[in-house]
Amino acid sequence: MDRRRFLAMLAAGTVVAATGCSRAYGGDAISLDTPSIPDAPVASPHPPASALPGPPQPSSRVPVPRGALTAIPGEGNNIALTVDDGADADVIGAYIRFAEDTGARFTFFVTGVYDGWTVHKQSLRPLVDSGQIQLGNHTWDHPDLTSLSSDAAATQFARTKTLLLNTFGVDGTPFYRPPFGYHDSAVDTIAADHGYTVPTLWYGSLSDSGLITEQYLLECAHKYFTAQSIIIGHANHPPVTHVYGELVDIIKERDLAMVTLNDVFTT
Repeated sequence: MDRRRFLAMLAAGTVVAATGCSRAYGGDAISLDTPSIPDAPVASPHPPASALPGPPQPSSRVPVPRGALTAIPGEGNNIALTVDDGADADVIGAYIRFAEDTGARFTFFVTGVYDGWTVHKQSLRPLVDSGQIQLGNHTWDHPDLTSLSSDAAATQFARTKTLLLNTFGVDGTPFYRPPFGYHDSAVDTIAADHGYTVPTLWYGSLSDSGLITEQYLLECAHKYFTAQSIIIGHANHPPVTHVYGELVDIIKERDLAMVTLNDVFTT
């Protein structure tokens, strides 16, 4: 974003100030119920000049380590960009176009209550079928699972599992992302009862669960786009849709390869 546009946004009160890119666990834990500043119109992503590399060879896959997943183990140049929520259907659509234009590979952690997932079924399902985009369970409506009863927590997993199966023909197992990164042994047991045996956290964040500037989002990408990292982003607000070219540039400059979780883990 150029300086003139950034200052104009500040004057109009359309950006959220941020003080530092968030990192692991609950670092990007901003409630989806928090009032946000109105979004700007979504721009189509600007396709980079060339495509990203394809997936790694299946022979390079490794077993999922025990415990919560925060990074890709071992040596390599992979980066797993995982995208949560889906509060803005247009942003979901823009991520899909990003994947179509560049070959980028994503893991989407679906919050089932948002209708953008069904709105984009026709364009998203072929990417899911091919394995370019993987789906995981991010609960039905994004509660703190540790605060719910066992039955209520189970319903959160079951409803989104049913949505995934009925809409995309996959159930998202074994990966689930606990909202805000909040989970405990009781939550993990309930998740496992539904087939979600891998609580998936993250190493670094684009910090975009709430509305931020494009400049700040890119600062976070520069900080955390590193080899063998799992990064969390969100399909909630438009700024990320304006910087796809810059994100691809960072990935290429660092000789990273975008992967889904299924690309690198055997389950």
